[in-house]
Amino acid sequence: MNSPRFRVMKFGGSSVGSPPRLRQVVQLIAQHSRSGPLAVVVSAMGDTTDWLLEAASLAAAGNLEGARAVLWRITELAKSNVAALHPSPSTALAARIDLLLAPLQLLLQGIALTRECSPASKDRVLSYGELLTSTVLPELLQAAGVESRFCDSRALIVTDDRFGAARVDVERTRAFIQEAAHTWGNAVPVLPGFIAATPDGRTTTLGRNGSDYTAALVAQGLAASEVTVWTDVLGLHTADPDLVADAYPVAHLTHGEGLELAAVGVRMLHARTMIPLIESGIPLRIRNTMSPEHPGTLIDAVGSLDGQRPTCIATREDLALLDIEVRKLSDQFQLGERALSALRQADVTVWMTAQSSNGQSIAVVVPRPDAERARTALESELAQELARREVEPLKIRQPVTLLTLVAEAMGHGVNVAGRFFRALGGVGVNVKAIAQGASSRSISCVVDASDTAIAVRTTHAAFNLAHQQVSVFLLGKGTVGGQLLAQLRAQEAQLRERHGIALRVVGIADSRRAVFDARGLPLDRIEDRLSGGDAREAGLSRLVPLLEELRRQPVPILVDCTAAAGMEAVYTQAFQRGIHVVAANKKPLALPWAEHEQLLAEAQRHHVAYHYETTVGASLPVIETLSNLVRTGDTVRLITASLSGTLGYLCNELMAGVPLSVAVRTARERGFTEPDPRDDLSGIDVARKALILARELGLPLSLSDVALESFVPADLCTAPVDVLHKGLEALDGTYSEKVARCRQTGTVLRYLARIAPGRSGEGPIIRVGPTVVEAGQPAADLRGAESLISFTTTRHSDYPLTVRGAGAGGAVTASGLLADILRISQTLRGR
Repeated sequence: MNSPRFRVMKFGGSSVGSPPRLRQVVQLIAQHSRSGPLAVVVSAMGDTTDWLLEAASLAAAGNLEGARAVLWRITELAKSNVAALHPSPSTALAARIDLLLAPLQLLLQGIALTRECSPASKDRVLSYGELLTSTVLPELLQAAGVESRFCDSRALIVTDDRFGAARVDVERTRAFIQEAAHTWGNAVPVLPGFIAATPDGRTTTLGRNGSDYTAALVAQGLAASEVTVWTDVLGLHTADPDLVADAYPVAHLTHGEGLELAAVGVRMLHARTMIPLIESGIPLRIRNTMSPEHPGTLIDAVGSLDGQRPTCIATREDLALLDIEVRKLSDQFQLGERALSALRQADVTVWMTAQSSNGQSIAVVVPRPDAERARTALESELAQELARREVEPLKIRQPVTLLTLVAEAMGHGVNVAGRFFRALGGVGVNVKAIAQGASSRSISCVVDASDTAIAVRTTHAAFNLAHQQVSVFLLGKGTVGGQLLAQLRAQEAQLRERHGIALRVVGIADSRRAVFDARGLPLDRIEDRLSGGDAREAGLSRLVPLLEELRRQPVPILVDCTAAAGMEAVYTQAFQRGIHVVAANKKPLALPWAEHEQLLAEAQRHHVAYHYETTVGASLPVIETLSNLVRTGDTVRLITASLSGTLGYLCNELMAGVPLSVAVRTARERGFTEPDPRDDLSGIDVARKALILARELGLPLSLSDVALESFVPADLCTAPVDVLHKGLEALDGTYSEKVARCRQTGTVLRYLARIAPGRSGEGPIIRVGPTVVEAGQPAADLRGAESLISFTTTRHSDYPLTVRGAGAGGAVTASGLLADILRISQTLRGR
């Protein structure tokens, strides 16, 4: 019968840094020690390592008193942790802590005298953090009834004398661990992580993630069944939770995936930790000390068998991108080899390289603090070529971030790179360099540091979520805004199930107040939130701070349901932050030509969408239809349109014998009019719509180019609203006479726009005003608030292409806005 195999547990600094966590560690060790042999590796308590570095720095500066004060802080942390846990705290254990740290006091005194802290001295100082924990923990375990003993890693792990990042003699270390295991009996050995020793006994440290590396070496020496790293998170996440609120723990990874993640700098892993485990086939599990019921992340040779397994998005920040390009290609130049050799000799870490297929250029990614050292090394290596101008001057872009997707499944699927770069391009993230390994297990790219958050959130949503997340910030909660919220409530489940879209309203603002919640506002209580205590005083002109919050959300969309002037400034701020805009507001599109073009160019420059279909025909596909005609090479000769549902409704009511004043009042009550009905009655709203259509044809026109005749006398359209209503009552008789004349001639009163792009030698013409239409014409039989747009083109000359339907009202306008929102989200989702 084979003896049960050892398991190795490693507890990080956060797990042993306070009495509640240290108590949990004792309980976990007690529980697992009953299931078979167990070895424990520990880190320094809490911030002890940082404090030791501080003490060494103070001593080297000659401030011995400051160093002693820090040492006192370390001592008190250890003693207070022990006093809170030990059932009968004795002076003996406190005295043992003092005895352990006494040599450290002498060491700091020596550093202060010489004003020098060599790498060897620093390693000795740092070793006391792990030694302190591994000395105290066995005492606490013994008090809890668990047989335990301290085992000094320096007697087991043999390294060279590269102090600060020593290299391990694996074979000698394995032999020492195997030999030591025979002396442990039934006791649980507690070993200090991070520290080792040279063959002649000098203390060394193993560098970043050194305690994890210690656990892997111990597991390899013991042929352990598993290594468990206990920490303060639930496992490896699909992305950094600080950047992605929806990141979640990955249940199962392969060793290869773990190694890839370590290679791109995931803090929880290191390549040195993974290699002994890979060589020995030992699984690694990452678990949360305070949530031991959670299974955490398992990393083993098999990995997940789920074809839909998640993808990890890893980031390495604070980097610099150096670009070298050869002007004259030569087979003997060997640019990549020489560049990397020069950086190795300069001891500069290279996180990524990307070389052109012909070797004419190479991009290297290095830590930003090392950028100038890297530049010096490369310029020295290529000095002759630079002098002969055979090489372009080196370019440095900083700071940048290395963004990497890691998943074993990527090598078995198609279009992973396409999805990756389409997602980034869809939100305007400019990729500076790319790299993919032969295993296809990972793909990396370099982005500007300012794009880190949006790049991570976008790729995480594209690869790891069943639903495309969309974040909406709504401006205006009137008729259209209220209807949009109602439709979102009604459609929420269908959007998820049928379209794969998880749409959240994260913010709403009116003319006075705004509220923002990245988790999403409850759609049935938004009005309460807007009037509640967490709402902020922020009118539409003070939206920039809110846009800063919106830009950090997945697929951010600003939806403008207002008719406010000056919103082009808000749109520009949104575009510059990578925020899409969906608008029913016509005023920004009716700006002078140069400003209009500048606004559209700003959206293009930042690779974001600006959709405004509802500005002309509410939910009717007017702009889309016109754009398709133009894109496919058709020539538009004439557009005839009834563009105002309000005025269409008024004309029909008048023809039915309803007085003008009554018809206007009813239209306003039914939500057909603009917030200010004078915009409708003056015809300016129709003029703006006609101008928008003309500009879709590329005509450089402005509102002053529109020949406009108002529906009611122009002076009434500039009067105050209360004067307007009295004036309309005075006009009831006049309009009744107009209607009577139309009936006598068999015609119908309509308010139409006519856009004639113009022929050779003729300028474009836009006319907007009341028109008498003969019976039988398409516009004659419009009903209620119906709109009609007729396109006479080269291809549609005998039978004009006509779009007809409801052109006004909160519900139809809101549905058009929702359609534009879905266009953006589905484009990013690739559907």
